[in-house]
Amino acid sequence: MNSEFDDTKMVAHLPNLDIEVIHRRSWEGNEEMLLITLRATPSFEAFFQFLDRTNPFALWARAIEMTWAPWLRLANPAANAEPKVSASAE
Repeated sequence: MNSEFDDTKMVAHLPNLDIEVIHRRSWEGNEEMLLITLRATPSFEAFFQFLDRTNPFALWARAIEMTWAPWLRLANPAANAEPKVSASAE
């Protein structure tokens, strides 16, 4: 099946919430779409109750940290290098 769009799809499964993001770009490159679907089971109310019991700011901070960590390691390779141990003759 040929589509007139090049699709990229991302899916996240959280407790009581599924998130689907689809990015579509036409093969000609003259249009693109971003579709975001949220599916809460059993309901959005249950998901918001889950957020009330947790710290959503810590969740976002951790997600951002995980996203940027590889780039930060590349930017400063010396900070990730293991210290060299020299063998001393006794």
